[in-house]
Amino acid sequence: MNVARSFNNWRKYRQTVSELGRMSSRELQDLGINRADIRSIARASIVR
Repeated sequence: MNVARSFNNWRKYRQTVSELGRMSSRELQDLGINRADIRSIARASIVR
């Protein structure tokens, strides 16, 4: 994996964690997401 791709993947991961982290517990619950699962969901988002 090249440096640019690694950097973009890191940015996408951080953005996903940040956006989900700003949501209320109620909003996350409506999406079926547990707050403890945010990082694993963010990791999965960069694999796609």
